[in-house]
Parts: sequence; structure tokens; C-alpha cells
Amino acid sequence: MKALRYSLVLVLVALLALPAAAIYGQETIELQLTWWGSQTRHDKTIAVIEMFEAEHPNIDIIYEFSNFTDYWTLLSTKAASGSLPDVMQHDYAYLAEWALRGQLMPLDDFIADGTIDLSNVAQSVVDSGKIDGQTYGVSLGANSQAFILDVDAFEAAGLELPSPDWTWTEFEEVVTQIHDELGIWGFGTLLDDEALWKSLLIGHGEWAFSDDGTELGYEDDQPMIDHLNMILRLQETGGIPTIEEEIEFDTTGPEGSPLVIGKSAIQYQWSNQVLAVANAAGPERHFKLWHLPRPEGGQSSNYVKPSMFFSIPASAEHPEEAAMFIDFFTNSLEANEILAAERGVPVSAPVRDHLLPNLDPVMAETFDFLVRVEADSSPVPPPDPPGYADLRLNVYGPQFVDVVRFGEMSPEDAVAFFREEANRILAQNK
Repeated sequence: MKALRYSLVLVLVALLALPAAAIYGQETIELQLTWWGSQTRHDKTIAVIEMFEAEHPNIDIIYEFSNFTDYWTLLSTKAASGSLPDVMQHDYAYLAEWALRGQLMPLDDFIADGTIDLSNVAQSVVDSGKIDGQTYGVSLGANSQAFILDVDAFEAAGLELPSPDWTWTEFEEVVTQIHDELGIWGFGTLLDDEALWKSLLIGHGEWAFSDDGTELGYEDDQPMIDHLNMILRLQETGGIPTIEEEIEFDTTGPEGSPLVIGKSAIQYQWSNQVLAVANAAGPERHFKLWHLPRPEGGQSSNYVKPSMFFSIPASAEHPEEAAMFIDFFTNSLEANEILAAERGVPVSAPVRDHLLPNLDPVMAETFDFLVRVEADSSPVPPPDPPGYADLRLNVYGPQFVDVVRFGEMSPEDAVAFFREEANRILAQNK
């Protein structure tokens, strides 16, 4: 009898040591997932991963994350070695390039059979993930570019908040006044960001690229020359950081930005990132999301876009389980209580309705800002063409705006060089 009891104990111990999936005869599936973002995003995403794993004990999710810049280097390395994950967070700027190169899997079959349920998502949102009629990305939220204003800093400087349709001329005046009154930078980092370059053109009623993506889509370089000259003036007077000072913030993320640490009063950010900024700054700080400045007599430089997508690479080992995770992320009410619209206003109508009554002040501000932008915005531009990643990483920053800010090239010469290089890269990547 003792021997029997001992044998039963050994069996029980062995069972407890097995994964739940093995006990029920299921194969354990290892799902790979990558994303970029702030620490707030990392924490929330990991919590949702654990929730999904609890509902699917046969799926074990191995994840990897980084900041935005390092992320695309990481993914390019994985693509070259044939080791892309099953689910990757994707950006509107790069979706077309990856899809047209055959690196992404069409999701239409998963949508048609309900594995990814998009029945409660607006068709325009669904269409934002389509390239040549096929769906390669599921939007994780809606957002828009924004300037985050420190309300208390404006009050301390004796300034009212600007008009929502303020101009770049008024922006420069505000930044200068804040610096003169408070001794801090009026504006923090990324005033030369490539997304702001594209939005500056939208304010002039133009787009950065031609319809076929083989060249730049505008002929007048003067708006960018004027923008670079404004940056140089503000850099010289202390209204913004010098390029040397700005480099120090390159790897800090939103949590370590000048706005968070009290060194600036305005910060450029996508609207979904305000949660990370507010969490890092603390509850005693008061922020407002604001429209981008626009040219004198120009149209809104803002547009509502997919904040980011989840995509499934063509090489994914477990595409069905990957689709199940995307569906969970999109439609689970409990998961979205954790995510709290950190990736943008949710695309699923039931999820938005579920979150609305319990929004904290920061999320309520984000939702309200998107409503204001929808009422005064320009149409969403098409995805960036193939070659944009090369242009962004290897030309726009290091060979264009940086050399101007370091004083190595005039704005006039720099935009001429940029045009030549951009047209060359775009033409050879089509």
C-alpha cells in the first residue's frame, strides 16, 4: 500500500511539473512578439500577454521590445536572418514597403473567418492597413501628432494658451517668451523631426512624395528653408536645446524628455504617448494636447492616422495563433482596461464605449483631442513609399537637418542636397 501511495505521489509531482497544455494533450506553441515604445507600454503589453496566456495555456509568448529607432534596426536584422517574430508592431510609414517586398502576410482570410474580428471597426480604419487591396496590418488605435503644453509653465510665464489654429510665427513668439520669462527651453526636442517635415508640407496643401513614390511630391523648398532658419534662431537664443544638448535626450524616451524633467514647456509627441509623459511627470503636472502650428493662411497640419499596427510576417511559424492574439488585443474589454488606450484611441466601438465612463484625466484629454482634430484636420496621407526607411535613417537626420544645426551647411544648400538624395533613393526603390 505504501508503494502505491508513493507511486501516486510521484505521478502527481510529475503532472504538476508539466505545462497545463501538456496535461490536456495540447502542443505547446511558442509565439514570438516584438514592439517599440515607452516603459508604460512595455508594462501594459506584458500584462496583456500574461492575460492571453492564461486564457490559452498552450501558447507561450516570447517577447522583445525597444525604443522606436532601435526597433527598426532590430527588425531589419531579424528579416535578414529569417528570424522575424510571429507578430510585429508595425508603423504606417513602413507598412507599404514591407508589404510590397513580400515580408508581410495578408490577413484577409483571418478577417473573413472571424479569427480577427473587425466587424465593430470602421471601414476607413480597416482600409488604413491595406496595400493594393490586401490587409497587412490591423490598426491598434487612432492618434495624431500633437504639441503637449505644460499649462502651469504657460501660467507662470504669464501667457494664455495659444489658439488651436496658431501659426509657426506665433509658435516662435511663444517659445521665445517662455524662455525669456522662465529661463527654460520654450520647446524641447524633435522640432526637426521628419514627421514634422511631412506635416509642414500638409499645411501647405502638399505631400512629401509623388503619387508613384519615385520622387519628392513638392517643388518649393522654401517652407523647409524657413523652418530650418527658425530652428537655428531658436537654438541660438536658447528657446530650444542646441543639437549637442538634444543628442543627450536621444535614448531617454518620453519618460526622460525635457518636458517631463521641467526643462521645457512644449513638447512634440504623438497623442497616444501623452500617457507615458504624464505618468513619468507625476500627477501634480497639468498638460494639454494641442494642434500643430500651421503656415500663415495654410490648412491644418494635423491628420488622424493609425497609431501603429500589428502585422504577421510572411515567415511566421504560427500565423493562426498570431491572428488570435491580434484579435484579443483588439476586442478584449478586459485587456483594453489594462492597455487604457496607450496606443491610441481604440478602433473597436464596443471597447471605446466600455472605456469612456472610467477614463482618467489624461486619457480623457487624449480622447477629447482626437475629437478636436477630427473636426479640424487634413486628410490622412498615403503610406510612405519604398525607400523611405533608407531616406529617414541615412539621409534626413545625419546628412540633412543635423549638418544644418551643427552649422556645417546652410539651409539652402542642405535642402538642395536632400532633394537630390531623396529623388535618387526613391527612384531606385520603386
